[in-house]
Amino acid sequence: MYRTALRNVLAHKGRLLMTALAVMLGTAFVAGTMVFSDTFGKAMSNSYAKSFSDVSVQVSDSAAGAGAGAREKSERGSGTLTDATVQQIAALPGVAGARGVVGGFTGVADRNGELIGKAWSARGANFAPAADGADSRYPMAEGRGPRAAKEIALDRATADKGGFKVGDTVRVASNGPVMESILTGVFTTDDPEVVSGGTLTLFDRATAQQLLLAPGQYSDIAVTARPGTGESTLRDEITPKIPAEDRFRIKTGQELKDDQAKMIASGTDSMKTMLLAFAGISLFVGIFIIANTFTMLIAQRTKELALLRAVGASRRQVTRSVLVEALLIGAVSSVAGLLAGIGIGAGLQALMGALGAGMPSGPLVVAPLTIAVALLVGVLVTVLSALLPAMRASRIAPVAAMSSGDQPSTQKSLLIRNAIGSVLAAGGLALVAFGASTGDSSGRAPVGLGAALALIGVFVLLPLLSRPVIALVGPVLGKLFGTPGKLARQNAVRNPRRTAATAAALTIGLTLVSALTVLGASVGGAIDKAVTSAMKADYIVSAANGMGLSPEVPAQIDKTAGVAASSALTSVYWDFDGRTRAVTGIDAAAAEKVLSLSFTSGSAAGLAKGEVLVNTDVAASTGLKPGSTIPVTFPDDSRGSYTVGGVFEKNEMLSPVILANSEITRHESDAYITDVLVKGADGASGSLKQSLKDATGANPVIEVKTKQDVRDGFSQIITFALNMMYGLLGMSVVVAILGVVNTLAMSVFERKREIGMLRAIGLDRSGIKRMVRLESVVISLFGAVVGVLLGCFMAWAVNGTLKSSIAGLTTVMPYDRIVLFLVLAGLVGLVAAIWPARRASRLDILESIKTD
Repeated sequence: MYRTALRNVLAHKGRLLMTALAVMLGTAFVAGTMVFSDTFGKAMSNSYAKSFSDVSVQVSDSAAGAGAGAREKSERGSGTLTDATVQQIAALPGVAGARGVVGGFTGVADRNGELIGKAWSARGANFAPAADGADSRYPMAEGRGPRAAKEIALDRATADKGGFKVGDTVRVASNGPVMESILTGVFTTDDPEVVSGGTLTLFDRATAQQLLLAPGQYSDIAVTARPGTGESTLRDEITPKIPAEDRFRIKTGQELKDDQAKMIASGTDSMKTMLLAFAGISLFVGIFIIANTFTMLIAQRTKELALLRAVGASRRQVTRSVLVEALLIGAVSSVAGLLAGIGIGAGLQALMGALGAGMPSGPLVVAPLTIAVALLVGVLVTVLSALLPAMRASRIAPVAAMSSGDQPSTQKSLLIRNAIGSVLAAGGLALVAFGASTGDSSGRAPVGLGAALALIGVFVLLPLLSRPVIALVGPVLGKLFGTPGKLARQNAVRNPRRTAATAAALTIGLTLVSALTVLGASVGGAIDKAVTSAMKADYIVSAANGMGLSPEVPAQIDKTAGVAASSALTSVYWDFDGRTRAVTGIDAAAAEKVLSLSFTSGSAAGLAKGEVLVNTDVAASTGLKPGSTIPVTFPDDSRGSYTVGGVFEKNEMLSPVILANSEITRHESDAYITDVLVKGADGASGSLKQSLKDATGANPVIEVKTKQDVRDGFSQIITFALNMMYGLLGMSVVVAILGVVNTLAMSVFERKREIGMLRAIGLDRSGIKRMVRLESVVISLFGAVVGVLLGCFMAWAVNGTLKSSIAGLTTVMPYDRIVLFLVLAGLVGLVAAIWPARRASRLDILESIKTD
C-alpha cells in the first residue's frame, strides 16, 4: 500500500501541484516570519547592547526631565543627581570613571525650517569630554565638540540630511524657543536610535542642562569600574551615596542589557504573533484546497480504490495509503516552504536596508525552532486536511469496481451537514447580536465567540447557499453569454460541496478584508467627527513630539495679527469627590469662540464665573446637574468645591471635566499645555498660518494645523493600518486563487468526455473558454458576496461593543470599496481560469469522447 501511495503521488503530481504550492506558501509565510523576527531581534539586541559597552553601573533619576511639577515634588525629597554626586561616585575605590548624562528632546530644522526626521526620535544630549577634549561615545569626524552656549555638534546622517557643514548656523529647539547655534562638529556614533534614523544634537554640559533638564542636574550617571572590580560589587559601593528614594534606579551594565533585551523581545514577539496570525489564516485557507483536492482525486479514483478493496485491502489500509500521500506532499512542500521562508526573511532584511528604514543589520538567524515549526506545521496541516477524504475513501465498497460511472452522491450527509450548519450559524449570529446590543466592552466576548460559530456555520452551509445564490445570476449569464453562460451556471452548482470548498477560501479573505474596511471607516469617521466637531477654531497649534508647549507660545499666538481669539488647552489631574479625573483648561473669554460644545443642560457661560463643566458620563455616574456642587482636592492638598455650570456631550478631544485656565493656574501654575486653539478674524488663510508659524519663531517642533490637517492625520494612520492588513491578507488571497485554479483544472479533467461532446455538437473553442471562465467568476463572486456580507455584519457587531469607548461611533459602509472588492474578486476568477480554460479548449474531441 505504501508503494501504491508513492505511485499515486507520482502519477498525479500535476493535479497535486496547486496543493503543494498552497502548503509551501503557508509554510514559507510562517518560516519567513520567524526568520525575520529572530534576525531583527538579534540585530536590535546587539545594537542596543553597544550603548552600555562602557557602563558598569548606571544611576538614573526617573523624575529628571518630568516637568517643573515633578521637579518641585522631587525637591521635597533628599536631592537630585548633580556634579557633587558625580564627584562622590568618582572618588569611590572601585570606580575608574564617572560621567553625568543629560538627555531629552531636541529637534533640528533643515534649511526650509522643517523638522529633520521624526519628532519621536529627535534627541539632545551633553558632550562630556575627557581630559583630552574628546568624548569616546561621539568621535568627531569633522571639527570639535561644543564648548560653550550656542555651539552644537550633529550626527553625520542629520548633518547630511540638512546639508550642514562645520561653521554653519543651525536652528534647534527643545520645548522652548528656537535657538540658533553654530555647528562646531560632526560626529559618528553607533547609537541604535541614531542608526535607526533618529537625530542627535550635542550641547555643552551647561546648555544641555538648561535646555533639557534643569541647571546643575543630570538624568543619569554612567560609571565605569576599575579592572578587577565586579559590577555587583561596584553597585553595592555606589548605593549608599544615592538617596534611598523610589525615583532613583541603580543597575549594573548587565542588568541594563538584560532589560533592553527583554524590551526588544517583547516588541519582536508582538510583531511575530501578528504576522503568524496572518500566516495561520493562509494555512487555514489552504486546508480547503487540500481537502478539496483529495476529495476530487478520490472521486476520480473510485474504481481503483474499489479494486484494491476487492483484492483484499482493508479500510484501514486504504485510509493509510491516502494519508501517506498527504504526508509525502506535506513533507516535500514544507521543506520547499522552509527554504522559501529563509529567502523571504533575507529579502525582508535587505528590503529594509534598501528603503533606508535605519534597521540594524546582522547575520541571518535560522533557529532550530523555526525549522521544527515550519516542517511540523506544513505536514500536520496537509495530513489533517486529507483525513476526512481518506475516511471517505475507506468507505468505497468493492462492488464499485464493476460500476461504469461515478458513485451517486447521497443526500443524507448533506441533510446532516445543513442541520449542523444551521444550528451553528443561528447560534453564532444570536450571540453576535446579543454582544452588539450591550453597547460596551462586556459584549466583546459574546461577539468573538458568536463570530467564530457563525463563520463555521456559514462555511458548513455554503453548499446549501450555493444553489439559490448562483441561481440569481443564471438568467443574466444566459442573456449576456448564451449557451456558455447557461453551462457555466449549471457547472457551478453541479457539485455544491466542491463549489463551497472552492469559494470558502475567498470567503475567509473577503470576510476579514470587509470587516477591517468597515471598522476602519466607522472608527475613522467617529474620531474625525469627535475631534473636529468640537472645534470652532480655524487652527490648532501643538508640539510635533506630542509633548507640552512652552508657556510663551500662547502669548506669542495671541499677539499675532489676524487672530480674533485664541486659547491654550491645558491638562491637569485633580481629585473630584474622591476620584482622580482628567481636567481640560480653557480661557473662559475665548471658550465659545474656539469650541463648539453640545450641552444637554446648562452652558459654557459658567466658566467665567469659576464654575465647572462635566460631560454626560460624569453626570450620569455622579448624579451631577447644573447647580450641583462637587468637592475637589487640589495638588497643594488644599480643599474646595465647584458649582456645576453645564453638562456637555462626551467628546474625545476634551477631558470629562472642563475648567477655566484662570481657575487652574490658581492651584497649579505649571499646568501642561497640550494645544492652542486659534480663531482667525477672516477665517483660515495661508497668510495667517504663516504668521502663526513666524510668531512661534518658525519653530520646527511646533505644528500649525487646520481642521483638514487634523482629519488627514487620523486618516493616514487608519489608511496605513488598513493597507498593512491588506498586504498581510494578500498571501491568503494568493492561496485562494490557487484553490480556484486547482478546482477548475481537476474539474476539466473530470469532464473531458462532456467537453468533447460539447465540441462535437458545435461549441467552439472560444465557447469552451468562456464557459470555464464564467464558471470561475461565478464561484469567485459567490465566495466574495458571502464574505462581504459576513464581514459587514461582524464589523457592525464589533462597533456595537465600542460605542461606550468611542463617542458618536456608528457603522459606516464604504460602498465604493465594497464594490471594488467584488470587482477584484471577479478579476481573481478570470485570472484563475486562464490556464484551465486554455487547457479545456485544446482537448482533442475524439480522445475526450472515448475517455473512460
